Amino acid sequence: MTAATSRRSIMRLFAAGTASALLAACGSGRADAKTYPVRFTDAEWKKRLTPKQFFILRQNGTERPFTSALLNEHRKGTFVCAADGNALYSSATKYDSGTGWPSFWQPLPGGIATRSNWDAGYPRTEVHCTKCGGHLGHVFNDGPKPTGKRYCMDGDAMLFRPG
Repeated sequence: MTAATSRRSIMRLFAAGTASALLAACGSGRADAKTYPVRFTDAEWKKRLTPKQFFILRQNGTERPFTSALLNEHRKGTFVCAADGNALYSSATKYDSGTGWPSFWQPLPGGIATRSNWDAGYPRTEVHCTKCGGHLGHVFNDGPKPTGKRYCMDGDAMLFRPG
């Protein structure tokens, strides 16, 4: 084995180890439920949520585009987490992104948090509720001014409170 071959072997091992560590650090599932103020067992969540809500909020699922009643919700009010009522988005920041999911250009302060996930086989920024950790959707950098963000939310993960 030459010195160049040995260096290449070491670099391959280093790259593989680094990639494995990054994938593990980013994770792909929902966060540990113990880190959120509202927490229940899966059995308790199944009793509290509809099957669609459980699939999205607790199993990182996604509804089919153009199926959410909230897509066409245009009244003044607040969009809240369907699992715990945590205020997420003001109707003043909702817009039609054309994607088939309710979209917002800005969340309410303290309502959401984000984390990277690899569920689709590539990194995306997941949006979740700060109160229960429930999966709400994803955020992308192709939204309108002033933020340039598109918070693309699953309507079945939210409820609307007029007012």
